[in-house]
Amino acid sequence: MGRGLGVPDEDRRGTGHGTSFLGDRVRAGRDAVKDIVGKVWPYVLAGIAVGACIHGYVPENFMASIMGKGAWWSVPLAVLIGVPMYSNAAGIIPVVQALLGKGAALGTVLAFMMSVIGLSLPEMIILRKVLRPPLIATFAGVVALGILLVGYLFNIVL
Repeated sequence: MGRGLGVPDEDRRGTGHGTSFLGDRVRAGRDAVKDIVGKVWPYVLAGIAVGACIHGYVPENFMASIMGKGAWWSVPLAVLIGVPMYSNAAGIIPVVQALLGKGAALGTVLAFMMSVIGLSLPEMIILRKVLRPPLIATFAGVVALGILLVGYLFNIVL
């Protein structure tokens, strides 16, 4: 046995009777990439579709009036809209780009993006399997407060 890992040295180098250690790692990496890409691509396509609809069909002054710096309620509204949505970070990027292009304030868009990823309703349902409701409520409250602060801060500074 070599180096205390339970794998003979000759197997680690690929010169023995066992499989190559490097080959196993490459296969495991390839399988992990296939798994991740297989889970992510539908969200990326959905995000591109939503972003394209916003970019093509929503008037610019409409988005600026609802999600602009002038409306104090734009950040909480963005958080409330984002909570029932479900996406991952890659899938929400095209939507964020389209919202920014239509005149939405950066802080409001950041709050929307963070609420979609960090406070989504499906995420809370998953957390319910391992946490009790009071702890989930505490988590959601702290995260929501942080998202609101970041949204308002970015709207004030930028």
